[in-house]
Amino acid sequence: MKNTAKALIIAGMMSLAASSTFAQVIVRVRPERPHETVVVRRGPAPSPRHVWVDEDWTERDGRYVWHGGYWAAPPRPGVAYVPGHWRDTRHGYVWVAGHWR
Repeated sequence: MKNTAKALIIAGMMSLAASSTFAQVIVRVRPERPHETVVVRRGPAPSPRHVWVDEDWTERDGRYVWHGGYWAAPPRPGVAYVPGHWRDTRHGYVWVAGHWR
């Protein structure tokens, strides 16, 4: 009985992790960049390793929110940042977040 309960808990946790990993916010009309003037001051890089990540969208509370650019350090040597982009699906548009590759 203990092993069965443990297996059910593990299966439930894996299910939750998988569902949150693949959850996507789908929109019928792509949101536009905010109309107000957005000024992002790009100060000096914190280190020679850091790269500038341009402004883009992020998902927050089930909707897309525009956020400014920022400096980021690659997670390991030899990787490059791939900017985010909109992907057209049969149900609407989905934001594919930028990532390291």
